[in-house]
Amino acid sequence: MCSGAILNARLKRVVFGASEPKTGAAGSVINLFAQSSLNHKTECQGGVLADASRGLMQDFFRQRRFEKRASELRRHPLRDDALRTPDAVFDDLPDYPWISNYRSDLCALGGLRIHYLDEQMASFVKDPERKPITYLCLHNIPGWSYEFRKIIPQLLQSGDRVVVPDLIGCGKSDKPKKSIFHTFARHRQILLELVEALDLSNIVLVFPERQGLMGLTLPMSEPKRYRGLKAINLAGEFSEKVHFMCEGIALWKLATCRQVDHDLIYPHKLKNTESSYSSKEKEESFSILQNYHVASLSLSDLMRSQNSENHLQILQESERFWSFQNLS
Repeated sequence: MCSGAILNARLKRVVFGASEPKTGAAGSVINLFAQSSLNHKTECQGGVLADASRGLMQDFFRQRRFEKRASELRRHPLRDDALRTPDAVFDDLPDYPWISNYRSDLCALGGLRIHYLDEQMASFVKDPERKPITYLCLHNIPGWSYEFRKIIPQLLQSGDRVVVPDLIGCGKSDKPKKSIFHTFARHRQILLELVEALDLSNIVLVFPERQGLMGLTLPMSEPKRYRGLKAINLAGEFSEKVHFMCEGIALWKLATCRQVDHDLIYPHKLKNTESSYSSKEKEESFSILQNYHVASLSLSDLMRSQNSENHLQILQESERFWSFQNLS
């Protein structure tokens, strides 16, 4: 944006201090001023008082982050029976430049704060004849939105919207101290209310192929909001093409067969097993290292034991829903 304004203003020379290694357009990543196809050339000189300039910028944004956190705390006060991972833990995460969004006004939250990403490329030229897709990405348990850091840029390239929530108890969302909170029905209801509050439509549901059960119970509530399904494999990559809703029964049967228990691993527990992780596994497991707060907890066990009758009813209704979709 700034480079375009400079070129349109026909400035002869630009001098700057610190470079921007991630998005710089004056030689750091690309150099727009050296493009031969443009009808104006602006001389560009960088690195002037670079260290001092870099320090000023870092201090400025550090203060902005502090003010934002204070404002968020006032808007979303922490409940006495919940914990919240400090925001500083998530500073400077690699490949995670996305803006955090929070809500605490959903009825099912009961005052807890849920975190979600909501991204769309503002500069993308939209095709008026194409209805944008909304990718609703649901993470593993254990896990959080960081799992999708490599997939989000791919989905944004076509100008579509990407929404990635952190389940309560995971990532940047609040973490209730009492295990009784974690029922299958409650986590599902929070997701349903979030979809409605954000008015998501034309949704392609993206979920882990081994833990898609909860996600696959969402479309039966408001089928008209959904248009397709997409699974990701253990490597965090798309395993297949987008499935139409009528193909959902196959994914449903696969999810019910693969339903397994997963322990949420907390920092103190990981200290005893960290040496067994490869360097790649340590990178992929950042959420496990940093996210949780007390002893080991199996969310899948809790969801069944605390709400088994309601849980079973939801699964039976979902089975009928997907069977009907298969016939339509």
